[in-house]
Amino acid sequence: MRRIFAYTISLLLFLSGAGLYAQDTVFFPLKIRAGFDLIGPAVYIYNKDNLNLEGYLSLDRNEKMSYVIEGGYLKYKYSQYNYDYISTGVFTRIGVDFNLLKPEISLGKYWAGVGLRYGLSFYSSETPSFSHDNYWGTATSSIPQIKSTGHFFELTPGFKTELLRNFTVGWTIRLKLLISGGGTRDIKTIYIPGYGNGGKTVTLGINYYISWNIPFKTRMVITKPVVPEEPEENEEEGLNQQTTDVRQ
Repeated sequence: MRRIFAYTISLLLFLSGAGLYAQDTVFFPLKIRAGFDLIGPAVYIYNKDNLNLEGYLSLDRNEKMSYVIEGGYLKYKYSQYNYDYISTGVFTRIGVDFNLLKPEISLGKYWAGVGLRYGLSFYSSETPSFSHDNYWGTATSSIPQIKSTGHFFELTPGFKTELLRNFTVGWTIRLKLLISGGGTRDIKTIYIPGYGNGGKTVTLGINYYISWNIPFKTRMVITKPVVPEEPEENEEEGLNQQTTDVRQ
């Protein structure tokens, strides 16, 4: 009987010691987000020749990574003294976002990180009229509509914060690398929807989004273990003496 009692006391002491290794946890809400860019409509108010509408949809895989799909529409017009140009089309971008903030800081409300995108643009471009002066006078002509497809990559650092409950605002900088701009060997595209200046291999863009968030799951994230405090020497000797007395 004394031996069983001693084993019971030893087991309780072991379990109480194991409890010192409890871990800090954060309950992190995973969300679906739908957002709309505000810069495109704002630019159109001042420049009716450039209409750019785009938005995005994202799904949290975990507290650090999200899947993203983006899409939009562009109508671009440009005129100068000797030619007119029009580019119209739709584009899509797919990729992932990585949140660099720790879960206990972001809490599903704040995002500061970087994303990767692959972009695809389907568009048509045309030059309704252009003129060229030569020895015999002024020649006037046009280039008919050409349908093209553009491909590009993006690196997208940015920041987002929850302004109101389930509503987020934030900006994204876009560093774009052109893979293929479409067009022909002799006629290059001036402006590619979703990318920008077709004459440049690298371009820069920015978006300012307002987003609606829908929480769909809560994930328990272990942040860090609690380091147990070392027992003082006199307390450890007292615990050993207590265990010896019980066994006797």
